[in-house]
Amino acid sequence: MNLQEEVNKRRTFAIISHPDAGKTTITEQLLMFGGAIREAGTVKGKKTGNFAKSDWMDIEKQRGISVTSSVMQFDYAGKKVNILDTPGHEDFSEDTYRTLMAVDAAVMVIDSAKGIEAQTKKLFKVVKDREIPIFTFINKLDRDGREPLDLLEELEETLGIQSTPMNWPIGMGKAFEGLYDMHNHRIEMFKGDERFIELDEDGQVPEDNHLRQNPFYQQALDDIELIQEAGNPFDEEEVLAGELTPVFFGSALTNFGVQTFLDTFLEYAPIPHAHKTTEGEEISPYEPDFSGFVFKIQANMNPAHRDRIAFVRISSGEFQRGMDVKLARTNKKVKLSNVTQFMAESRENIESAVAGDIIGVYDTGTYQVGDTLLTGKQNFEYEPLPTFTPELFMRVSAKNVMKQKSFHKGIEQLVQEGAIQLYKNYQTNEYMLGAVGHLQFEVFQHRMINEYNAEVNMTPMGNKTVRWIKPEQLDEKMSSSRNILARDRFDNPLFLFENQFAERWFADKYPDVELSATPPTE
Repeated sequence: MNLQEEVNKRRTFAIISHPDAGKTTITEQLLMFGGAIREAGTVKGKKTGNFAKSDWMDIEKQRGISVTSSVMQFDYAGKKVNILDTPGHEDFSEDTYRTLMAVDAAVMVIDSAKGIEAQTKKLFKVVKDREIPIFTFINKLDRDGREPLDLLEELEETLGIQSTPMNWPIGMGKAFEGLYDMHNHRIEMFKGDERFIELDEDGQVPEDNHLRQNPFYQQALDDIELIQEAGNPFDEEEVLAGELTPVFFGSALTNFGVQTFLDTFLEYAPIPHAHKTTEGEEISPYEPDFSGFVFKIQANMNPAHRDRIAFVRISSGEFQRGMDVKLARTNKKVKLSNVTQFMAESRENIESAVAGDIIGVYDTGTYQVGDTLLTGKQNFEYEPLPTFTPELFMRVSAKNVMKQKSFHKGIEQLVQEGAIQLYKNYQTNEYMLGAVGHLQFEVFQHRMINEYNAEVNMTPMGNKTVRWIKPEQLDEKMSSSRNILARDRFDNPLFLFENQFAERWFADKYPDVELSATPPTE
């Protein structure tokens, strides 16, 4: 099979949602259909010890939440499927935002009782800005929820995208009978032995079927008639342009409607797309020379080996085990010999992979998030990944002075993952951590103890505003309790301002000093 045919088999997508909408549960069901796991775990399965396959980190199993994106790959219906399960909690949105740069489509999971929630809106905006095709799964139909028409209206008004339902619920909660599947022209039954009922030319179940007398069935028919008259018809081009979202209803926990969703999604989900360079050039996935970019770094995925993995989205060409690549940032050659593909925490070495695939490259500290890898005579870098300037800060130090080596190693490796930022006080060299959400600090503390055997003291510093300055404008006398002079991990000087008043006061006192919201390297 040639490169183009192989690339066209790839379907790489992220699953996004507000916490508790059922995102990880639906991921589990998709993996089961792909034969990747025998039974779906449950995020709430702390008592049984049967944890979600995509939640591999200890703290995820203890808290029942996803705190890091995980990658899972399987074959299904002639396609090579790459799923990226992302954290729903807003404190981990930076990881999710970067992950969205590495996919070709997104699946948005919505709780039928809660509708569009705050984090869904934020993540959707990123997807929309990137014009990523988005498919919607409205979950938990086995529980009482909001009216389907109200959910569609909210989806369109709140997110500003047109929607087209592919199926429609017949009742919900205890009265849930199944789904009227407009796309496949059948009823998918929730109860009983009969799974599918084919519809006649008029879109009705056979006359002798008990649904004919069911008021919820009649209500579904009325709703569908209204949608067909006033709603948006399915248009594949609009879907691929990110202007129209196909909407599916179902129940991930009872595994109802999920396989129908997967079949239809894979039918219409896009093949790998071209990626832009910093110069605005688009690199085709069919370009024979290999290229890719690092969108995530994860330490200690295998506690036994204390390893680091750089997650690379292949953007063009084909990876071959043992190949030499150029790291564009340093212009140095690197051999890709120990490369894996994933099933959450389990990995296996691979010989080859093509554009659209996600591979894990063993990392000894060589890579940074956003790095571009190239072969041949190529000389470019892919567009930078989104970064977030932290707002919350903590002073951090080792609790045990004898464990300084473990403390420094742990901080260095966890900071390189990009979720927390490290700063040093310019005068005292005291360590300060910055994050976009408080839960990041809890995860950091947990991982320092469990992965590096280093207990830490953490003292809150509250909210701060980070502003970089040019090295030639640096004067230590400018530092005070309201504007702490510090260095980032690349030794760029900056100030941590207590509030906007402190920043304005500083700007008035030192009008010649340029304050920047981004470091000079960006």
